[in-house]
Amino acid sequence: MASSLRAGVAGLDVTLRVTLGVLALASGVYTYLGVRDLLDGSPVITVFAALIYSTAVSVAIYAFWTMLLTFLPHVRDTASRVWLAAAMVLGSLMIVAMSSWLNAAALAGSAAIEQHLAVTLQDYTRDLDAAHNRALGAQSLTPDIQLASTRFARLAEAERSGALTGTGGSGTVVQLLTQMSNQLDDLGRQLTESSERTRQLYAEGSAQIAKMREMVSGSGPIKERGDTFGAEALRLVGTIAAMEQSSMAPAVKRAADDMARGFIAPAADGRNADLAGRQNAVVGNVERAVAVQARALAQAADDIIGAGPVEPARFQPLSTAEAVLRYAGDFLPSWAGAISIDLLPAVLVLALCVVHAALRREDTPADAETMTAAQLITAMRLLREVKNEEAVAGAEAATPDREVELAEAEAALVPSTVTPLQPGRGTRKE
Repeated sequence: MASSLRAGVAGLDVTLRVTLGVLALASGVYTYLGVRDLLDGSPVITVFAALIYSTAVSVAIYAFWTMLLTFLPHVRDTASRVWLAAAMVLGSLMIVAMSSWLNAAALAGSAAIEQHLAVTLQDYTRDLDAAHNRALGAQSLTPDIQLASTRFARLAEAERSGALTGTGGSGTVVQLLTQMSNQLDDLGRQLTESSERTRQLYAEGSAQIAKMREMVSGSGPIKERGDTFGAEALRLVGTIAAMEQSSMAPAVKRAADDMARGFIAPAADGRNADLAGRQNAVVGNVERAVAVQARALAQAADDIIGAGPVEPARFQPLSTAEAVLRYAGDFLPSWAGAISIDLLPAVLVLALCVVHAALRREDTPADAETMTAAQLITAMRLLREVKNEEAVAGAEAATPDREVELAEAEAALVPSTVTPLQPGRGTRKE
């Protein structure tokens, strides 16, 4: 297994380098797309700055993971491994900070801007409906005002025949009742006139909302759609403010308070003390009735006014990177893909650490206590093979030495047995 692991590690060297290069390049491209939207200035400077930044990110990512792939799997002592692991964690955080969120902005920036526009549209729709409901709430007081006006008018008509004071005519009581009826009629006419204005403003606001909705779900560059959305949002804020001003609830409350606090009882104009006394008594009753009616109208107006006027939100344009950060929870798959591009080499580093640890375990000699029978048989077989190889090598080394010895012995015998002939002299017989 050890040989197979070594062969696999050696064969994956080029693959790992190519993989790191492709991942670093992909991260650089998406970083370029993300950072380009954050820069302001001329197009040439923006493109150049974004290109430099993305290139630096690609080089940093490639160098960082290459160093970890080279060193971390081969480190054995615990302290060094801990420090390298801490460096890997710190570097990963820095990569996420300088690259991953920009990658997410490039992957999901347009969708995040659309999400921001959709959320803002919901807020504006809520504000428009709230202002419209306040205006319609004031219109709901019209029947009560008309009923009170009719009641005072009928009392005035009944007093003309002496139903209240016992003396017919158009004296103080009739004039007072007629005056109250006319005031309430004027207030009712104002409410009726404001209803038409409220309908016009609501129709205008609904049209603006519909156009803004088209900008959210339409096609085309998101920047242009966002600019159009912002312009319509500004007009809608004006429409909501105008509708808020058209609400008659504050006017009804002021009119009711004036009726209660500003009531001036007219002097009795009876020809005798008895008639004057009856007129004063009826005027007192009318005053109490007016006070009761004024309190009822004021309470109803307070219920409509509620916590205060509607304050429409202001549209805040966002860049793609800001939108991705604000609505990160809605784009978790994009965030996961952006981070995976940058941190996938960490998985390769961990896998190499596991493989090299296995290789070191295979290379570690086994002791007698932990050795299995199969390991013992293998060791004995290897020992026999080693001894056989040594014997063969010894035999091959001994053969040349024997030949040399024989040659030297033969050379030593030749001079003692054969005497070479000398010129001019023959052989001498013994």
